[in-house]
This record gives sequence, C-alpha cells and structure tokens, in this order.
Amino acid sequence: MVDTPAPTGPPVLPGARTGRDPERSIRRGPRRIPQELVAATQRERLLDGVSRTVAARGYAGARISDICRTAGVTRPVFYEQFTGKEDAVLAAYRLGVALVLQSMEYAYEQAGGGVRWPVAVRAGLEALLSILASNPSFAAMLVEVEGVGAAGRAERERLLGRFCTFFTDAPAGPAGAARGELVDALVGAVHSALYRRIAQGDTEGLPKLLPTLVCVVLSPFPAVVAESGEL
Repeated sequence: MVDTPAPTGPPVLPGARTGRDPERSIRRGPRRIPQELVAATQRERLLDGVSRTVAARGYAGARISDICRTAGVTRPVFYEQFTGKEDAVLAAYRLGVALVLQSMEYAYEQAGGGVRWPVAVRAGLEALLSILASNPSFAAMLVEVEGVGAAGRAERERLLGRFCTFFTDAPAGPAGAARGELVDALVGAVHSALYRRIAQGDTEGLPKLLPTLVCVVLSPFPAVVAESGEL
C-alpha cells in the first residue's frame, strides 16, 4: 500500500454539512465571484443535499425537488451538475467512499502497515467505524446505494475491492484456503455487519462492532496475531 498524505482534519463527507450553510452562501457584491468557484460550491451543496435527502427518504423516495430544496439550489443548477438522481447519488457515494478509504489507509499506515499488520488492520477498522458513526447521512448511503440498481451494485463491488487492498500485507491463510476467496469472504463479512447495523438505524453504535470485526478479520491468521503480541 502506498503512503497516504496526512489528512488536514476529519474528512468532510457528503451530508456532513447542511446545503444552506451560511458559510457557503453565494453572496452578491462589487467583485464578481469566479464561475468555477460558484459551480464548485453549488456541487458541494448538492452532494450534501443528496446524502441528507436519501438518508431521510431512501433512494426510492428521494425526489430531485427535495434534493434541491435541501441543498438550497434551483433545479436548473442541479441539471448543470448531474444528469439525474442516479448520477447525483453515485457521485456522492464515490466521493464519500474515497474520503473514507483515504482515512482508513492513513490510519493503517500510521499504525505500522505491513510491519505490524494485525495492529494496522485494527486501526483501519477503527477509523472506518468512527467516521461512519460521525456521518450518519453518508453511512446511510452504504445501504441506499443498493436502490440505484446495477450501477449501485457495481459501485459497491468497487468498494469491496478497495477494502481487499488491506490484505496485501497479510500472511498466508489456512492451508487449502484460496487467498482471493478468503479475502473476499472476510471483506464481505465486514460489509454485511456494517450494512445490518446501519439498516437497523444504529449508526451511532457502529464503533461497538470493532472487537467483533477485528476477530473476524484476523481469525484466519492466528500465528501472526500471536507473534505481534499487541492484540
């Protein structure tokens, strides 16, 4: 895994801010605001609006008018940024996933990476659970993206594939277990536990899953866990 730049602060995921945040209002004045800045601000507000609306209403129940109202932008502005609801939801999902993974990778590397793999894996999982618990609107996207259909399922598979990179430094698994299938099963178990807790409306309780997820992920590698002496 390559070195990840140190974050400047907690990740700001889609849905973390209100679309009508006064600090992001576009005020008229004597100096013309660059159009690029206006468009970027509107897109940020829309991504927040998408996440909050989908979290509140579900993908099926979220309407573009609801998203625009939550974001504080007009419908024409929405269509300047996205082709439709599916496009907007996938954009918010991709951005949030990228930020979550960046934080996980940084936590993993700071904890020792491949040199202290069991400890690093725990640190990555802890970062994941903490970030999602602090961002319930985006956490709901991990469930609601399924409603997008084939495109949503494809994005979910990409996410799971990215999770698999945390096993690059893992030792060999049990004899007879195909490595790829073993890693897929472990990553799938983590995703399933997250999905279930979020779908039950207990996003705040996600950090409580840490001991269980660490146990699940490390259980096929008892020798390296014993050698580390840190868990």
